[in-house]
Amino acid sequence: MSLGFSSLFNGAQERRFDAGATVFLSGACVTHVYFVRDGCAVLLRHLANGDAVYLQRAKAGDVVAEASVYADCYHCDCTVVEPTLLLALPRQEFRRALRADAEVSETWAAHLARTVQSTRMRAEIRSLKTVSDRLNAWLAEYGPLPEKGQWQGIANELSVSREALYRELAIRRSG
Repeated sequence: MSLGFSSLFNGAQERRFDAGATVFLSGACVTHVYFVRDGCAVLLRHLANGDAVYLQRAKAGDVVAEASVYADCYHCDCTVVEPTLLLALPRQEFRRALRADAEVSETWAAHLARTVQSTRMRAEIRSLKTVSDRLNAWLAEYGPLPEKGQWQGIANELSVSREALYRELAIRRSG
């Protein structure tokens, strides 16, 4: 993240979450903008069939649910996948700061554009037909797999079952 707007979070309230904790739920009113200082938060949308789609994997230096800056209510759930420290800044304070500084506002707009590009890449990866193709594309875009305990999150990002991802990884290890 650019220092151009991360400085907006100087003095923001620190909120610590244990792994698996919920930060906010779909339908809740947006009151704060969250910046990941340490750890990892994920945005999940639950589908009618019971599946969950990962919309964002926010790591240190990322803003969680950027679009919520311009929404009244959250459109997804946010949980943390490991112990996580978030900085919480009141949404209205964040928006005031953007209006007050054109350079910071421009940096924020550029960040949002990069976020749209990243979202499109994730959609492209999910459109691939095989688990192997999806995993290859994910690795090419995001680098090596995280630790084994986080592989289920990668399966969710790829929109494949955990078992399908584990089978693909086993094939690669044995081949």
